[in-house]
Amino acid sequence: MNTAALEGIRVVDFSRVLAGPYCTMLLADFGADVIKIESLEGDDTRQWGPPNLDGESAYYLSINRNKRSLALNLKDPRGQEIAKKLAKNADVLVENFKVQGMQKFGLDYETLSKSNPGLVYCSITGYGQTGPYRNHAGYDFIIQAEAGLMSITGPVEGPPQKVGVAIVDVTAGLYASHAILAALFYRQRTGQGQYIDIALFDSQLGWLVNVGQNYLVSEKTPRRYGNAHANIVPYEIFQTADGYLALGVGNDRQYMDLCKAVNRLDLWEDLRFKTNPGRVENRLILIPQLQQTFQKRTTSDWISVISSLGIPVGPINDIPTALNHPQIQPRGMVQHVQYPEGKGLNLIGPVPKMSQTPATIRSAPPRLGEHSVEILSKDLSFSQQEIETLIREKIIA
Repeated sequence: MNTAALEGIRVVDFSRVLAGPYCTMLLADFGADVIKIESLEGDDTRQWGPPNLDGESAYYLSINRNKRSLALNLKDPRGQEIAKKLAKNADVLVENFKVQGMQKFGLDYETLSKSNPGLVYCSITGYGQTGPYRNHAGYDFIIQAEAGLMSITGPVEGPPQKVGVAIVDVTAGLYASHAILAALFYRQRTGQGQYIDIALFDSQLGWLVNVGQNYLVSEKTPRRYGNAHANIVPYEIFQTADGYLALGVGNDRQYMDLCKAVNRLDLWEDLRFKTNPGRVENRLILIPQLQQTFQKRTTSDWISVISSLGIPVGPINDIPTALNHPQIQPRGMVQHVQYPEGKGLNLIGPVPKMSQTPATIRSAPPRLGEHSVEILSKDLSFSQQEIETLIREKIIA
C-alpha cells in the first residue's frame, strides 16, 4: 500500500464525546498517529448505550477507530507532566475543554508553544474563545436551536425539529480537521504552528449557506418548508401508491421532462410553472397536482420512469436498507475489523477515496487505556518500574 498521507504526524487528542473525536478520527484515517488521552473513567460516550458491544457503546465505536488510548489522571501533576511530554513532540493537539480549561493543567497553547513552536493546537468549544457567550456550555442540541437550524427544520405547521444526528458536532469536527490540515501545510512552508479556535455556533452558521444568504439578501425570515426546498420547486417528497419517493428537479429542462414522464404536459404548458421562480411562487398550486399524480403508481414504478430521464429521484430508505444499499460494498462504506477476543466489528468506512493515499481502517476503537503501557514505554521511554508505580498510584490505567 502507498504511504499514508499523514504518516509521521502525531496527534495528541484531549477531546471527548463527538466533535473532537470525529475530527481526530478523520486525521487517523489518513495515517496520523492519534493518542486519545482519557480520564481514568474514560470518554463519556463509552457509556452511551445501549446498544453495546463487549461493554463499549456503539456511539463510542462510531468515532474512535485507528487511535491509541492512554488513560491519564490530569488532576495529578505527574499526569500533567506525561501530557506535556507527549505535547512537546506532537504535531497537533486537539481539545474541547471549557474556555481556558487547559490552563489549569499547564496544557494551554501559550505554554506548550514555547517548547514546541510548530505545534498546531485546536480548541473546540460551544461558542468559541471570544465574545460574550464564550463561557457558555455548548451542546449540539442547544446550538441547533440557538443558531437557527431548528427554525427551518420540521413540518411547515409543526414545531421546530432537530436533525436526526448531532450534525453541528459532526460539521464542527469537519471544519476542525480542515483547518488543521491547512495549518500543517502552512507549517511545512514556515515551520510555524498556530492556534485554531473552532466554535459549534460558528460551524452551524457557516453551513446555513443559501438559507442564511436568503435572509441577508431579502431581510425576510426563512421559514420551515418541511421536506420542500426554499428555492427550488419541485424538490421534496411525494406519496405514491405504496410509499414515498424523494424528487429533486434542479432546472427547467428537468421539469419539462418530468411533466412528460408523468403524463402531465398541462403542468409544463401552464405559464405559471415554466420557470423555477414561477414554480417557487406558485408551489401551493403546483405541488398538490403533482401529488395527486404520484399517488397513482408505486414508488418503484415512478423511480424507474423518472430516473431513466436523468432526473434525481430515489426511495426513502430506513437505515438498514441504506447500509445494505448496492453502493455500499463497491465503495467500502461498511468495513469489517477485528475486535478484542476475536470478535468482529462492522464500521462505517472512510468517505474520501484517494488514488495515492487512501484513508483506511487499520484498527478498531481502543479499549480504555489499551495502549497506556505501550505509549509510556515506547514513546516516552518510561521504565517498567516507573510504569508500575504510575499504575499503582492511579496516574495511568
